[in-house]
Amino acid sequence: MSNASFLTQLLRQVAVYGLIIFSLLMIISGLLGLYFGRLSIGHIKIKGLVFRILSGLLVLGAACYFIPKYGLLVEIALALVLVIIAFLIAEKPTSTQPLPMETHTYQSGPDEPAYRLHLRLLKDGSGILIVNAATVLHLNPTAAEFAFHMMKGTPPEQTAKQISSRYHISSEEAQKDYLDFRDRVQTMIHTPDLDPTTYLDFERVAPHSQDLTAPLRLDCALTYRLPAGTQAEYAPTKRVDRELSAEEWQIVMDKAWAAGIPHITFTGGEPTLRDDLPALIAYAEKVGQVTGLLTDGLKLADKDYLNTLLQTGLDHLLFILQPENPASWQALETILAEDLYTTVHLTVTPGNVGQAGETLEKLAGLHVKSLSLGASESSLHEALHALHNRAATLGLTLRWDLPVPYSAENPVSHETIEDEVPSGAGKVWLYVEPDGDVLPTQGEADHILGNFLKDPWEKIYR
Repeated sequence: MSNASFLTQLLRQVAVYGLIIFSLLMIISGLLGLYFGRLSIGHIKIKGLVFRILSGLLVLGAACYFIPKYGLLVEIALALVLVIIAFLIAEKPTSTQPLPMETHTYQSGPDEPAYRLHLRLLKDGSGILIVNAATVLHLNPTAAEFAFHMMKGTPPEQTAKQISSRYHISSEEAQKDYLDFRDRVQTMIHTPDLDPTTYLDFERVAPHSQDLTAPLRLDCALTYRLPAGTQAEYAPTKRVDRELSAEEWQIVMDKAWAAGIPHITFTGGEPTLRDDLPALIAYAEKVGQVTGLLTDGLKLADKDYLNTLLQTGLDHLLFILQPENPASWQALETILAEDLYTTVHLTVTPGNVGQAGETLEKLAGLHVKSLSLGASESSLHEALHALHNRAATLGLTLRWDLPVPYSAENPVSHETIEDEVPSGAGKVWLYVEPDGDVLPTQGEADHILGNFLKDPWEKIYR
């Protein structure tokens, strides 16, 4: 037998056996498709009647075995056509669209401990969850959807199914993550003395990088008046000729809430000089906003006054420490005994820089959790940096984004000392002067964005 004849015979045998094997594969695959009615390869899924019809055609296609000479080619061509059809009609992953930009509220029922939740969904799918009008949680898109379903009362199994479909993870993993989220939020609901802004151990959402439609906080300078005996020029009283009334501040808070601002701080001057401060805090609480107070704290040494502020809804405090004043330390100890998240601010000056390290140690000994540091002049920045490191060693968490009320320790003449304006100014927070004028941040008096009472929100925040 010549080599050519042998090769021809070998190819014929390969074609025969190939046809047999391919026909069997078509029959087996078609029968499995008819039986299970679904197919999943990675994130591509096909199921139902259409898939069973394609499976039946695949079984019938095995009859091409009996077509002489070209049976194998016909079967391969038919199989390819069916695969292409299946791919075209299969469910394929799509880019996940975030939930619509909306706000949602939830009030606990009569048979469970009292609490309330407010969820603000942002353009990029992330969210802001306000717990009991006291704590702001910044949530990534997945956590924001968990919060949405938790507030809507969606059963865990259904929540897991929707999350699994949207983010292409297993239902088991989605349900585990959801239940973990729900448990942590429930723990937070019933945990006192929390940081007013936190990230809940989820992937950190950097507020400065978000495409915000409204700031996360509004700093309201109620007055630029200062305590008796303090030089008037320490505050910018000359550029502000009036103070808004309580009713006008209520309009500001209503407008802020309608715009989606969840967090209000009252500052000054010395805001406790306003007799209507408790009423303003109570109004913010009624609206649903997280409320903070920035003060020298001396008036809060009066326990009755402090309890009034706490009962009306004060959530956190920035205490301006006067380290050389025993009354300031006494007031701080009174405040720390209460269930109130407190940040202590220390302005480093040429007169106290030598004792600043000891001051930090004393604060740590009082179990202060949060610290804000500033310098009265640029020559102290090196010392300030060393104090930052010392604070970290002592376990004091540094805060940098809260406005420090004008005072003897922080006079208006120091407004321009800092090298640059914080990156969140005008975007993550706004500052309202006592007459309603809006600034990007404290100290930016030459950048008036508008007036909260007189101008539409769209002009103020762009």
